[in-house]
Amino acid sequence: MIHETDILIRILIAAGLGALIGYERERQSQPAGLRTHVVLVVGAALAMALSINLAMQFRTLVPNGDPARLAAQVLSGIGFLGAGAILRFGPTVKGLTTAASLWTMAVVGLAVGAGYFLVAAGVTVLLLIVLTLLTWVESRLITAFLTVQFSVYAVDRSGVERQVRETFKKYCREVEYFRMNRHIRRQRVRMDALVKLHGEDLLEQLSKQLAEINGVKIVKYE
Repeated sequence: MIHETDILIRILIAAGLGALIGYERERQSQPAGLRTHVVLVVGAALAMALSINLAMQFRTLVPNGDPARLAAQVLSGIGFLGAGAILRFGPTVKGLTTAASLWTMAVVGLAVGAGYFLVAAGVTVLLLIVLTLLTWVESRLITAFLTVQFSVYAVDRSGVERQVRETFKKYCREVEYFRMNRHIRRQRVRMDALVKLHGEDLLEQLSKQLAEINGVKIVKYE
C-alpha cells in the first residue's frame, strides 16, 4: 500500500513536472497551457496511486485484481482532452503537438503515481527539450509553407481562367487542386484552389495580383 503522505508527495512532484511543460505551451499561446497540464498530470498520478492501492486493499476478495485498471482508463480518456486542443483553421490543422504533449504528460503522471520518479523526470526534460529546441530549429532551418484555400469570383470572359492559373503558378510552391464553376446565365465564374506558398508576404502579394486581373471581382482566402 502507498501511504497517503507518499501519494501527496507524488502528486506534488507530478504537478511540478506538468508545470514545466504547461509553461512552455502557455508561452506558445497554445489552447492547453499551464493549468491544463498541471491538472492533467495531477489527476493521472492520483489515478495511478489509487489504482495500485485498490488492487492491494482488496486482493483478498479479488486476488487477480489489476493494479493498472484505473490507469488504463486515463490513457483512453485523454483522447477527448487532446481532441479539444486540436484546432482547424481552414485547411490548416493546429494543436497536434499540444495534444501529443497532453497524452505524454498523462503517462508521466501515471509513472509518478507508480513511483518511477527518475523516469518521469527524464521524460519531462526530454519533452521540454523537444518542444523548445526543435521549435527553434524548425523556425530557422526548416522552410514552412502556408496551405491556403482561395476562392476567386470573376466575370466569365475569355482568358480569365488562364490568367488566374498562371498567377497561382507564379507565386505558389504547389497548387494541390484547381476547380472552376461557371454560372452561364449570370456570366460569372468561381475558381477554387488549394495552394501552398511560403510566408505571409507572398500571400498578400498573390491576393493583390489576383485582384488586379481584368474581370476578377472578389478574392477570398482562408
